Amino acid sequence: MTVRRRTAAGLLVACLLAMPAFAQEIRLRLATSDAEALPIVRAGAGTSGVGGIETRLLLGDPTKAGPYTISIRVPPDTHIAAHSHRDNRSAIVAKGVWHFGYGPKADDAASKTLPVGSYYTEPAEDPHFAWTGPEGATVYISGVGPSDTRFTAK
Repeated sequence: MTVRRRTAAGLLVACLLAMPAFAQEIRLRLATSDAEALPIVRAGAGTSGVGGIETRLLLGDPTKAGPYTISIRVPPDTHIAAHSHRDNRSAIVAKGVWHFGYGPKADDAASKTLPVGSYYTEPAEDPHFAWTGPEGATVYISGVGPSDTRFTAK
């Protein structure tokens, strides 16, 4: 098993073990329309800070210790340069088409096209990049904060 797969498997097991205790503390149900109606927050910890991206807090706060989930709505034809985060994260594509890749340099040819319902991980300290086509995308990202974002050197 590769390091990336072991890390992803470990993250999944840790999340599954933590979920029952966390789920007992907070009951939350959001339809897509509910999530889209939440206020847009300033791009902060755990976001790329790229102009035009709408960030919403679905649960918790990525600047603080503890579980969080954010929603990012990325406009059409937007590129997010290679960057990393200090926390392990996982994500689901909620709307549109998301092109996602791993590596210290954004390379569209090295990305994978992820339609609605797709799942991926962002292992801690592992550079990754993303972009949207003409339809844009909405992605739900979960992690355990505090989070940050560090762009790789160009």
